[in-house]
Amino acid sequence: MRARDAARLSAIRLLLAAIKQREIDERIELSDAEVLSVIEKMIKQRRESIAQFEQAARAELAAAERRELQVLAGYLPQQASDGEIEQALAAAVAESGASGIKDMGKVMALLKARLAGRADMGKVSGLVKARLSG
Repeated sequence: MRARDAARLSAIRLLLAAIKQREIDERIELSDAEVLSVIEKMIKQRRESIAQFEQAARAELAAAERRELQVLAGYLPQQASDGEIEQALAAAVAESGASGIKDMGKVMALLKARLAGRADMGKVSGLVKARLSG
């Protein structure tokens, strides 16, 4: 507030409102992992909005969503590198004994716990599918 950064303040207020709304809806106090899931959901919404605004040639709205996305991303843990994701993927496949695409759910459950907030699960899902298909 003191820095007069209206865009950052707006994004933080949206985040706090989303967290508070989920706490009220579920009548619980959110754990760190649940707060991360709220942040990830908001980031996913921003990415979808950016794509839609760009298709509609609304550059100013897409830029505003990008600023919010950057602020929200600052509250996530450091992102896992491609090598770390590959290691976690190999370990999850070995641990679950996955042999084909039908075992994708087991592998994703293990990876979601290990990579929560540290990787784009859509990207990870594609990697799992490629590994189990081939």
